[in-house]
Amino acid sequence: MKLNVPISHSRVDDEKEEEETPAPGISPATAERIVVGYAFTSKKMKSFLQPKLISLARSKGIEFIPIDLERSLSEQGPYNIILHKVCIRTNMAIVKSVPDKSQMLMCRYRKQSALPDCPLARSGGTRDSRLAGKEWSQVIEEYQKVHPEVTVLDPPEAIEHLRNRQSMLEVVADLKLPNCDGKVCVPRQLVISNFHSSVPDEVAKAGLSVPLVVKPLVVDGSAKSHELFLAYDQFSLSELEAPVVLQEFVNHGGVLFKVFIVGESIKVARRSSLPDVTKCDLSKISGVFKFPRVSSAAASAEDANLDHSIEPPPLSLLEVLAGQLRHRLGLRLFNVDLIRQSGTEDLYYIIDINYFPGFGKMPDYEHIFTDFLLSLSKASRNSEIAAQLV
Repeated sequence: MKLNVPISHSRVDDEKEEEETPAPGISPATAERIVVGYAFTSKKMKSFLQPKLISLARSKGIEFIPIDLERSLSEQGPYNIILHKVCIRTNMAIVKSVPDKSQMLMCRYRKQSALPDCPLARSGGTRDSRLAGKEWSQVIEEYQKVHPEVTVLDPPEAIEHLRNRQSMLEVVADLKLPNCDGKVCVPRQLVISNFHSSVPDEVAKAGLSVPLVVKPLVVDGSAKSHELFLAYDQFSLSELEAPVVLQEFVNHGGVLFKVFIVGESIKVARRSSLPDVTKCDLSKISGVFKFPRVSSAAASAEDANLDHSIEPPPLSLLEVLAGQLRHRLGLRLFNVDLIRQSGTEDLYYIIDINYFPGFGKMPDYEHIFTDFLLSLSKASRNSEIAAQLV
């Protein structure tokens, strides 16, 4: 009996077989073509546009077309849908291990005009023709005004909330989930703009205590912005350079649930996470330690030694949570990292939210995503018909 398998909750599963079968007399070749323009980093292209997705999409009349970053977007297309995830210009923390037994970590600050993984960084055009960072947001917003019939996933202004880890969780801090099998909240956190002698006092005033999770404040799409540290004492925080978010650490049995949301569909995958910290640990350990990125854990978790007594959140809770998050965030493609507090049966914490995450690691993602694109196209056609009848 396999216990370490992804946990899946999806509304599309029961309808998949029916939807994949074309209606009598209609074949994919004669069905209406759905053109999906995309602007991705090279990393996102590799992880998302896998052969199994492209093949299934083609069989359903969906074609993925790259957006030429050296040309005006208005000159391209026409598109039915635009998918995008590009990097932004930012200051990003560069983390470097100190070569001693304590494994203390030091941070330096570096300013870059574009990120190494970003195709925009390698673009050879002029400044005006490069669709980078805020420029890309402006291009998309202007394009939507001229082409309201095109569905853009997702609106740049909505994505912006997830660029900052402070605003990310503030949006969902007062969630109320009535009649649900559980409670969802967010950990206490504190933004440190610069480290100084009063930081320990600020930590105490915020109601925080060690251990503390330390994350970069800005999420810019780079691997560095997803680095994770655990501080076992407040004095070691001076070894890091701001800006960072200090987040309350909640013991959760070393198990994290990644909740993938694609439109109305929900999928849950179990991942290994940071181990619990005991009072004994705090008395023996000091310093700041870097931990592997959680999303890099084995996708199926079959090789991980996880505590399977920690049950995934119930579907009833996830459906209400996903609905509220879609409404509050204004997003349709994102994932939520959930943990369940040790010693409780129904108290969950949202510790991170990511726009357009690694859906390629999501169980059955190619079916879920193509069904989602088909539903968007159908909704768009119905809206056009309704408008013509008015």
